[in-house]
Amino acid sequence: MRTFNTPGKKKVIIGMVHLGPMPGTPFYEEGSYQKILERAVTDATTLYRGGADGCLVQTIDRVYPTEDTADPARIAAVANIVHEIFKATGPEFQIGVQILRNAIQASLAVAKVSGGTFLRCAALVGSTMTADGLVDANPLAVMQYRRRLNAMNIKLIAEVHSMHFKSLDGTPPAEIARAAVNAGADAVSLGDPDEETTLKLIREVRTALPDTPIFLPGYTNHENTGRLLPVVDGAFVGTCLETSGWGSAIDEERVRAYMEIVAGLE
Repeated sequence: MRTFNTPGKKKVIIGMVHLGPMPGTPFYEEGSYQKILERAVTDATTLYRGGADGCLVQTIDRVYPTEDTADPARIAAVANIVHEIFKATGPEFQIGVQILRNAIQASLAVAKVSGGTFLRCAALVGSTMTADGLVDANPLAVMQYRRRLNAMNIKLIAEVHSMHFKSLDGTPPAEIARAAVNAGADAVSLGDPDEETTLKLIREVRTALPDTPIFLPGYTNHENTGRLLPVVDGAFVGTCLETSGWGSAIDEERVRAYMEIVAGLE
């Protein structure tokens, strides 16, 4: 069984595998699923060959529910993709699941059944406003389901300040992080498009929670990773590994180049 690599000295680099609209969603195009599946497996195996530590399988659509729920067809489609990635990669390759906006329980089920090892949770605690409306966390329901599913080995990375979560009431990210860890998160994810803001947030969370692994939610590239990676335990990396911008195919040479930079930091 694969186990999540708890961040320590080594930086954990997780590449993004973005899925097109899934069956059961408003903008799914009939007949497109097989191509989406094949592209996801190709992107994941490219990350694997390039030396990344894992991937995050993330649903992308134009509109989302804000509740912790997902259409059964959508869950089944993502589960199938995750399992195909599991079969196509090695035992050390970590596979994460994030069914947006905040379908944490569905993501837990997918990971448990299909070979995933972790989730990135858009709102494990607190509330955030999104383009689709208010997202309210329900950590008790998540933890009850995690226990009932016997999925305590599926690690939870809570977003506390990112493109998916900014506290609705202005609670500082360090306090959100503390609440998330208290609720059961194994790590937190935070960052900002502004590099100085990112470094400031990291210092605040590190001071409040010195033993909690911190991941960057994105915002890194081959130019700035040497400045950002030394102060965190890992990063989710997307656009800079793709051939022609966000949503395009993963390029193996870009992955290798990024991982060479990371290796030089360790």
